[in-house]
Amino acid sequence: MKKATAVMKKSDSREGNEGASPSQLIDARIEELHDWRGEMLARVRMLIRQAEPEVVEEWKWRGVPVWERAGIICTGETYKSVVKLTFAKGASLADPSGLFNSSLDGNVRRAIDFHEGDEIDEEALKALIRSAVTLNTSTRTAGSQKKSSNA
Repeated sequence: MKKATAVMKKSDSREGNEGASPSQLIDARIEELHDWRGEMLARVRMLIRQAEPEVVEEWKWRGVPVWERAGIICTGETYKSVVKLTFAKGASLADPSGLFNSSLDGNVRRAIDFHEGDEIDEEALKALIRSAVTLNTSTRTAGSQKKSSNA
């Protein structure tokens, strides 16, 4: 019985979706939720795309939507009572609007937990997305400059 459970867990994130793009897999996740979590994930995704038109969508870790530009910007996980947007380098980002409300004790990541009925401060979230992209691109540029000067 344990082996069958393990096999099901391995295939559950891509079952019936072989060859689908990450964007298609995210679309499917939004559709399968059938409740406020799907609506919230779709709305957050739209805001991420508006804030960063060059964002790349990925599907990692057995079914987690990931948005990247010069590195991970954030992930979008869905749980029973929350949609969690986790910023990979959130601890390094200014958050003047106080959007971060979860994972506040970590050294690197910060998260925003959205509950049913929560309003999104769209402009503040877009600003946070842009800040994450700026951090990613500046870190990458600084790393490239170090390599060039050491050559």
